[in-house]
Amino acid sequence: MNLPLELAPVESPEEKEAVARLYGEPLLELPKDLYIPPDALEVFLEAFEGPLDLLLYLIRKANLNILDIQMAPLTGQYLEYVEVMRATNLELAAEYLLMAAMLLEIKSRMLLPRPAREAEEELDPRAELVRRLLEYEQMKMAAARLDTLPRAERDFEWISVFVAEKVVERLPEVSLHDLQVAWLRIMKKARLTQHHRVGREQLSVREHMTAILRKLGDGAFVVFDTLFDHALGPAGLVVSFLAVLELVKEKLVHVTQNEAFAPIYVKLADGSRDDA
Repeated sequence: MNLPLELAPVESPEEKEAVARLYGEPLLELPKDLYIPPDALEVFLEAFEGPLDLLLYLIRKANLNILDIQMAPLTGQYLEYVEVMRATNLELAAEYLLMAAMLLEIKSRMLLPRPAREAEEELDPRAELVRRLLEYEQMKMAAARLDTLPRAERDFEWISVFVAEKVVERLPEVSLHDLQVAWLRIMKKARLTQHHRVGREQLSVREHMTAILRKLGDGAFVVFDTLFDHALGPAGLVVSFLAVLELVKEKLVHVTQNEAFAPIYVKLADGSRDDA
């Protein structure tokens, strides 16, 4: 089987000698009037936020102990970097020059001989510098931890949702258990205030229904407990309770409460007031 063989394109001598390409065409020599200013391109390999940041970088790069800094090599490396900065941006190097003067002072104090008595009393010249470096390193690490936290408009966006419909609060329904608990509470109060009577009474549920409807005649909410007259005794309270249940059954009254385990309210149902 014979397969087609594709040959790589052969570059012409002009393309090999081209110094650049303009719109795909080889450019054999640069234009005579081409001018490139010396500072047209600048490359910054490291960026530091201040002299302390530079010192900390040099210490960590040389793997030095920050509590026992070797001032001679550190000062030399620092001055080399400051010289480069002075050649490019003198205004930016001002604070770096101040730190360079401080390093030279510390270096000279460590190199100059001191009497034995003064050497014992004098503190380490590097102590203040070490303190500032440690504080700066702690703040830099804390800033790095804060930067890892989620930030609005960088890691996520705020979204606001407009709800046009009005939310209607739904009140909890009154269950049979709630009525039973309220009834037991009324009976407990009745036992504390009742008098011993012996007799037979003729009680009518319809009469109690009428009396309850009269109490609710103005259409306002009435506390469930106030519909019962404790002076009637247990029998009268039972009939009144049956009357309330009958009114609820016939949908003549409405029973509700604001929240669970809250007081129960009774109100005349819509339309029943006109009928009354």
